Amino acid sequence: MSSTTTAPRTAVAPLTTQDAELLVATATAAAEAAGVTVSVSVLDAGGHPLAFRRDDRAVLISGETSTRKAFTALQLNAPTADLVDAVQPGGPFHTLPTALDRPLLFIAGGLPVHRDGRLVGAIGVGGGAPEQDHGFAAAALDALA
Repeated sequence: MSSTTTAPRTAVAPLTTQDAELLVATATAAAEAAGVTVSVSVLDAGGHPLAFRRDDRAVLISGETSTRKAFTALQLNAPTADLVDAVQPGGPFHTLPTALDRPLLFIAGGLPVHRDGRLVGAIGVGGGAPEQDHGFAAAALDALA
């Protein structure tokens, strides 16, 4: 019999509520500076909400949209903007949205959050144009670094 050994995993600090609040505040400030009203959601590595901001002046579904963008980025460990082609008919993820118990959303604005190369959570921004939402989320990640 052979035995397999795995390298010990080093502990990575989880995404904290304080981190999540910083992400929300930074994305919101970036959006407000651009004159856009958005909703922002931050999930931990397990998909649990850590922080959320819903603005009633934003598009009605922006709160749900931001959460689904964050969930998609977390589940696939990729920016949602990079996944649009993958879900088209014939793409590798074409049937994936129906395989999960929670819907995914393939519009820019969802980004995974990494720490020391490990996935620790995700942020989703909804309410602006997709490219704007992506930029607001990216600005938030820059503040966390």
